[in-house]
Amino acid sequence: MSPAKVAKFGGTSVATAAQLRKVQAIIDADPARRFIVPSAPGKADSKDTKVTDLLYLTQQLAAQGQPLGPVWDGIATRFTGIVADLGLDLDLRPVLAEVKARIEGGANADYAASRGEAIHGRVLAALLGADYVDAAEVVLFDRAGRLDPRTYQLIAARCAGPGRYVIPGFYGRDPHGEIKTFSRGGSDVTGAIVANALGVALYENWTDVSGVLMTDPRVVAEAKPIVEITYRELRELSYMGASVLHEEAVFPVREKGIPINIRNTNLPADPGTMIVAERDPGHQVVVGIAGTKGFTVVHLEKALMNAEVGFGRRVLDVFERLGISYEHTPTGIDTMSVVVADKQLGNRLDEVLEDLQAALKPDSLKVTARMALIATVGQGMNHAVGTAARLFSALAKARVNVRMIDQGSSEQNIIVGVEEADLATAIRAIYNEFA
Repeated sequence: MSPAKVAKFGGTSVATAAQLRKVQAIIDADPARRFIVPSAPGKADSKDTKVTDLLYLTQQLAAQGQPLGPVWDGIATRFTGIVADLGLDLDLRPVLAEVKARIEGGANADYAASRGEAIHGRVLAALLGADYVDAAEVVLFDRAGRLDPRTYQLIAARCAGPGRYVIPGFYGRDPHGEIKTFSRGGSDVTGAIVANALGVALYENWTDVSGVLMTDPRVVAEAKPIVEITYRELRELSYMGASVLHEEAVFPVREKGIPINIRNTNLPADPGTMIVAERDPGHQVVVGIAGTKGFTVVHLEKALMNAEVGFGRRVLDVFERLGISYEHTPTGIDTMSVVVADKQLGNRLDEVLEDLQAALKPDSLKVTARMALIATVGQGMNHAVGTAARLFSALAKARVNVRMIDQGSSEQNIIVGVEEADLATAIRAIYNEFA
């Protein structure tokens, strides 16, 4: 494994010239930080607009045959202003003119959106005296839109020399040579892919928070930072709404056992959170709590359901045929519940119920709407006697009615369903018990 590090910087970390000076100081402080993955400029303040959002807007205007006008002028001024404030000898006018012409000529949304990273990568490379690597040269997608494994060899070959390299995040190219992006926040994924390709010792993800917090600070203002968490634990929390790192960014580094360090660009001395393959839970039974609203539970009951071969499969087949993915399926001897996110269900609840009635002929078919799910996650839970008792006692003391209980086969999480109105109260109760 190489002693080098990949350092990815998020949108707020590169939003202004002042922020880029912080990035420069962080890179200069550690010679191992040789591979840098920048995002597009984010919001400079609460009233600002992300450059990526403006680029999407320019593509929409062009598609409607409208002039790009002030929207494009704002983008161009943002980049040229940063270059001027940094005092760089870098003329972006030819690049900006080419991007504008291609958007006006009908370039797709992926091309437009990716230009924030592509242009800002040039700015950061000039600031750091680094070699600029266009991600479209080394990050490939296959015909199904998945990452082409050849990407890893291309990155390794292109970044084999000494010195620093800047590889813009968020995009690559498809088999036709067209620009294709990851989903929003995909620069995290690019950083993880680069880390895998180069076999580095550490993937640093620099953002505007000092690591992952134990729970949502909007619910628990005093939420403690997590010092260390495993890939699997983070995946469980991310699935339930905790969002510091793009959920797909874990897989490339986990494959190589490369740890991730979430750091704060504005407070670089803070150690942040280490995301590792394994950890010693010690006395920290629960590492994090995450919850989210917007679920509906469909309850089925049928006598002797357990003796009816294929019953569960036929239930899930109804959802599959309608193109609806499910979250959880708690079961009893004669009961089965299917938990579905409202954004998946849409306005097809009546259709689901009709099809379930026709296919299963249940004795009872009921619906519970406006549900919230809370995941309590911790690697040490499966060895700590009384963890579940502590969790449910805390909820009972807070007078929160638990409507559903589910536990993953890994025994690293306990998921409870509560009414949406009780979500914040439940999270605070669980946090106060285990923090």
